[in-house]
Amino acid sequence: MSQVTVSVPATSANLGPGFDCLGLALALYNRITFTAVPHPALTITVSGTDAANVATDKSNLVYQCAALIFEKAGQRPSGLHIHQENAIPVGSGLGSSSTAVLGGMLAANALIGGPFTPEQILHFAAEREGHPDNVAPALYGGLVLGIGHPRGLHIERFDLPDLKVVVILPDFHLLTREARAALPAQVSHADAIFNAARTPLVIRALQTADYTRLAIAMQDTLHQPYRIPLIPGMAGAFAAAQAAGAQGVALSGAGPSLIAFAPEGHVYIGEAVTAVFAQAGLNSRTWVLDVDHQGSCVEKPVSGA
Repeated sequence: MSQVTVSVPATSANLGPGFDCLGLALALYNRITFTAVPHPALTITVSGTDAANVATDKSNLVYQCAALIFEKAGQRPSGLHIHQENAIPVGSGLGSSSTAVLGGMLAANALIGGPFTPEQILHFAAEREGHPDNVAPALYGGLVLGIGHPRGLHIERFDLPDLKVVVILPDFHLLTREARAALPAQVSHADAIFNAARTPLVIRALQTADYTRLAIAMQDTLHQPYRIPLIPGMAGAFAAAQAAGAQGVALSGAGPSLIAFAPEGHVYIGEAVTAVFAQAGLNSRTWVLDVDHQGSCVEKPVSGA
């Protein structure tokens, strides 16, 4: 019997203007353990956050992505037990689906001896997700810019100082496809230029922990103006976070989470935003998180009789 465990961090994509290309790894993790068993069977167990919302049959996303790797490699274990220990809420805008995609692929690859490189796994994962803004930082850690082009992916990873962020998740169900459907088919040159000018400034401000610049940089015209109205209380939550001391405030991914950047006062910011969501009739969960610098960790497979 062989066993491998993979730890994959949460991610926050877009970060305001970096729509579909910029993502940040956060120190909140899902752990996935694959155990090869000698008899032909599949069992899946899930524990932790939102465990009841995760499928335990062949529709499970971790299993589906593992099966893709087994198929590409032309080898698979006789039987497989998968255990998911989740800390990242499902449908939160914190990359839970990317952790499943990447975690399933990395675990499957390690279990059969690692026929694919991390770069190949990233390509498979980005292809499955549609873009690399979550899977790339989840794999490499830190701040990552991911660009698709005809020959594959171009990835730029940026080391960051130790930063803390506040993430507030209202109890509101927002499907990614609904958030996508809210976006216009076309945007103006002015809006495109607005975001293009700010995306490199987000990167520089985070690299230098320059919160004054971050307040300017983390503005957006391409997706947030269309998505914020979908979430009750979100416009007020942005204002409350800023009034409480957060310089950079953005939707995390497509939402419904809000991510706020500040040098201090993180608990106070979380409380201010929670109060606004409560006024809108929503409970919420809050995390104060470090930036993850390491990315996905694959523990060395353990073999035994």
